[in-house]
Amino acid sequence: MPSAVDPLTAPLADPLPDLPAAASLVIVGNAPGIGPVGPAIDAAACVVRFNNAPGFGAGAGRRVTHLALVNRGGQTREWLADRHFLERPVVREARAFILPFPMLPAEQNVPEPICWTRELTRRLRPLGRPIHILPQALHRQAHDLLAPGTAGSPNPSTGFLVTLALLRDRSARIRPADAYGFGFAGWPGHPWDAERAWFAAAAASGRLRLHPPEG
Repeated sequence: MPSAVDPLTAPLADPLPDLPAAASLVIVGNAPGIGPVGPAIDAAACVVRFNNAPGFGAGAGRRVTHLALVNRGGQTREWLADRHFLERPVVREARAFILPFPMLPAEQNVPEPICWTRELTRRLRPLGRPIHILPQALHRQAHDLLAPGTAGSPNPSTGFLVTLALLRDRSARIRPADAYGFGFAGWPGHPWDAERAWFAAAAASGRLRLHPPEG
C-alpha cells in the first residue's frame, strides 16, 4: 500500500484495500447522545469516524483506523485554513483517510471552488498514510438506492456514502458491522429519511447492527 494517493491518477479500488473484509467493524457517526460506549467501539479491529469526530477520546472511545473527511464545501476550506489541522487528535491517530467525493474537473470547479480534493490530499500527504477516494460508481449506486425515497435528486451524506462503501463488499456470512451515533439529521440538503430507511433495511438483513443515539 503506497503511503499516499494522487487524486488524479489513483482513485479508490474496491474494496478498501487496507480494511480486512472479515475484520470486526464499527462505524461511528457524529450525532450527540452517543453514550458511554467507548470500550465497545475500541474493541473493534476497524473503527471508522467522520470529520471532526465529536466524542472522540471521551464517551465514543479513542480508536480510529479510518477517518472520513469531506472534501467539498466550507468545512474543508476551514480545515485548509487551520495551520494546526494535522495536530488534531483524531487526525493524528487515524491510520488511513477516506475522501467521499471524486475530484471535480477544473472546468466544473468554477467560478466558486467547492471541490478541495487536491488541496486536502496535499495537506494530508506528509502524514504518510493511505488516502482513499470513493469512486463515481459508488455515487451512482448511492443515488439509485436513495432516489425512490427522495423528492428530486438525492444528495447522499458522507456517512451514507462511506457506510455503503464499507458494506457493499463485506460478506454477509461474517459478523455485522456496528453503527453508533447515526441520528439522520443535519444539513437539510441530505435525504435523511431515505438514508434512515436504508440503514434500517441493512440492519434487518443482518448486515449492520444499528445503535441509536440516546435521548
